[in-house]
This record gives sequence, C-alpha cells and structure tokens, in this order.
Amino acid sequence: MSKGHRIGRPVALITGASSGIGAAFSDVFAEHGHDLVVVSRDERRLNELATRLRETYGSTVHVVPADLSRDGSPARIHDEVSALSLAIDVLVNNAGIIVYGQFSSTPFADELQMIRVNLVALTELTKLFLPEMLSRGRGSILNLGSTGSFAPSPLNAVYSATKAYVLSFSEAIAEELDGTGITVTALCPGATRSELQSRAGMEGVRLLQRGVMDARDVAEAGYRALMAGRRVEVPGWSDRLQITLSRFLPRKTVVKYAHRMLKKAA
Repeated sequence: MSKGHRIGRPVALITGASSGIGAAFSDVFAEHGHDLVVVSRDERRLNELATRLRETYGSTVHVVPADLSRDGSPARIHDEVSALSLAIDVLVNNAGIIVYGQFSSTPFADELQMIRVNLVALTELTKLFLPEMLSRGRGSILNLGSTGSFAPSPLNAVYSATKAYVLSFSEAIAEELDGTGITVTALCPGATRSELQSRAGMEGVRLLQRGVMDARDVAEAGYRALMAGRRVEVPGWSDRLQITLSRFLPRKTVVKYAHRMLKKAA
C-alpha cells in the first residue's frame, strides 16, 4: 500500500478499478489531479494500475485488494482508509457483476454474489463514508447504474433489478443531501466495452453488436456529471433517446424490446 498523500489534493476511492470503466475512472481522476484509493479483488492488476498511474500522472495511489461479495469487505476498506488518515472526497461505487441467462436456469449463488457487489456493498460503502463527508461539508458520490436501471431486462433480470435499486437509491439520497455540500450522481451507461460481458457469456448478444461505448468515454461523461453535480447521467445520445421514448410506450412493449436486444443473434 502506498503512503504519502499530499495535503490539498482531493482523494477518490474507486471500486472495481482493475479493469473496464473502473480503470478508465482511475485514469480520468488521476489526470484531473486526484490521488486515489483503488479497490478490486485482483491485486496483481491493481498494482500494475497503481504503478502506471503514479508514473503517468504523479498521483499517490493506495491499493486495497478486496472482494466486495464477501461480508465485511466494505468495513475493512473503510478501516484501511481510516488507518491511512485519508479523507475521501469522491466515492465511486463502480464495482459490478453481470449474470446473464434465463432466471430459471442461472445459478443462484452467482446472483447472490452479484446482489452483494452491485447493491449491498455499494450501499454499505456509502453508509460508511457519507457521515465523514457530511462532517466536512463537502464530497461527491458516483454510483454506477445502467440503462437497465430504467426498465426490466429479461435475460439480465436480477442485474437490471440491482441497477434499478442503484438509480432509486441515488436519487433519493441526493434529495436528502440537497444543500449539505454533498452531491450524488447515478451514471447509467448503455452497453460498454469491458470484460463484464465476456465473463457473463454474453458474446453474440444483439445489444453488443451495435453502438457499444468506450469505457473511457463513459468515465469522462461520469466525471463531468459528477463535477457539475448532476443527479442522473446517461452518456450517449442514442441511449438518452431510447430512455426518453420508453417513457411513452407501454411497459410490456419496452420489456419485449429489451428481451429481443438481449437475445443472441442467430
């Protein structure tokens, strides 16, 4: 674990930092002058990321290996940050898992792990770090949702349910915190290039064959939204249009369209 945070530089804690959008967030925040606490269960890749960020941007980077699907991990992360005497200015709850397939046949153990990472750990980390932000009267929280936050997604049923929670939770506490100096942003990207889909066995899904966003573009959009204090950000005009149109369509039509897009092409 690296020490030596420089006074006056903001600190961002990013979960799921070793790949995909999380790694892109690490670059974006380092480029904008933040020191970092990077969290992932892949310690080797975290250390490689930390070395690159230090060499490229001169950031102080603290590595905290943790499996957020395990009970006690959020509390241990908080304890390690406290032991370093770090004040977290930005909490980025990015870590996530996808379980793809017909709910009747997907392994419940995998879905339970996903719920713990996507939903429980995100909530607990927010609970742990928010009081400290409130005591200082400043801070920002960015929670990673999805376009699936806005509608049920057959074949991604539990995943989209966790992301619907993220959006609802984020908007609710953003309102609770209005006027406190703390902002909460839900970033809801559509399909984005990352390892999540391949790990979930989603190769060949129609959704991933068109308009897939780059992780860096998503992270930059999230950073801008966070800095502007926006409560919800959907990067990509086509995804914004799709979500807007879905509000005027029958719910059943929206769900059927989502089902079609999440099926694998013949």
